[in-house]
Amino acid sequence: MNIHEYQAKAVLKEFGVPVSRGVAIFKASEAEGAAKELGGPIWVVKSQIHAGGRGKGKFKEASAGDKGGVRVAKSIDEVKTFATQMLGATLETVQTGPVGKQVNRLYIEDGSEIAKEFYLSALVDRETSRIAFVVSTEGGMDIEKVAHDTPEKIVTFSVDPATGVMAHHGRTVARALGLSGDLAKQAEKLVAQLYKAFVAKDMAMLEINPLIISKQNELKCLDAKISFDDNSLYRHPDVVALRDTTEEDAKEIEASKYDLAYIALDGTIGCMVNGAGLAMATLDIIKLYGESPANFLDVGGGASEEKVTAAFQIITADPNVKGILVNIFGGIMKCDVIAAGVVAAVKKVGLKVPLVVRLEGTNVEEGKKIIRESGLNVLPADDLDDAAQKIVNAVKGK
Repeated sequence: MNIHEYQAKAVLKEFGVPVSRGVAIFKASEAEGAAKELGGPIWVVKSQIHAGGRGKGKFKEASAGDKGGVRVAKSIDEVKTFATQMLGATLETVQTGPVGKQVNRLYIEDGSEIAKEFYLSALVDRETSRIAFVVSTEGGMDIEKVAHDTPEKIVTFSVDPATGVMAHHGRTVARALGLSGDLAKQAEKLVAQLYKAFVAKDMAMLEINPLIISKQNELKCLDAKISFDDNSLYRHPDVVALRDTTEEDAKEIEASKYDLAYIALDGTIGCMVNGAGLAMATLDIIKLYGESPANFLDVGGGASEEKVTAAFQIITADPNVKGILVNIFGGIMKCDVIAAGVVAAVKKVGLKVPLVVRLEGTNVEEGKKIIRESGLNVLPADDLDDAAQKIVNAVKGK
């Protein structure tokens, strides 16, 4: 689960992390009051969407101006103007793609005098099963580009959960960023605070870009991006309360109600598969034969007919779907349950696009019989390769 920048900073502030003062607003009429509360003389007006690259982004509406999604204001009137232009407009960034995201919230923040910019993040390292820190002197930039072009400028290290953060971890960060004296002590303290926040809130990723040295010689988190482990949200009702469903795909929200692993993609072939590995293979082979998947959907190993019906309805709700591929290898998941769910869903929502079903494994003959006797116009497939070719050809009208 992702949250907005202003929410992330509020979470970090609970743990003593140094962040700028700011006020979130939802209406342009609130801009003047927020600016006066902060006092100025410099304010930063920031679009709040779940995507990076806001500063370099562009608004689709001409009335929103062309200064990007993060703007520096030098007067209260400018704050008001920017708020009026940005709220309700659609911001396109490298992460949103051409569709963009509508800006429904702004964060008006105290301006900062920046001496240097750094990059600092924490994430779960799957190789070591530990929390790892990533540090670079190249802050405020695309860290992916830095990693590709100048990997030597990135320092990484992991923290042993048995000991937690220790003094030497802070010294490693200070050394990587070229900090000494009081700034090195601040870095040591900051690393401990971030690690404590990461563990306490069950975060999956915490990114500070940029981490700055101000003209007052203080370390400060100028931006913050946090995502949480969905599996731990039951422990954190305060975090769940921060969820902004307007930033999420409606189909993904619906899928979460049925505990389905669903991710919307931009292709034309809807997929319903059991098992993440098989799902990835299905997506790959669809691409191999010249089409693109419209979603990743793993119904899991023990799905009920209700869940299968819900999954099928979610797929068909996508107007971009021109064909559907059901690819099930039954182990714990039984083929007859999948078949019954597909038949129930089709009878409920109708079927206006080609449907290819490949079943193999537990109760496969029963499953095929259910499909065969349903009267549905379904193309059966013998294996994954056959299924992929059939659905691609059907979508292409061959």
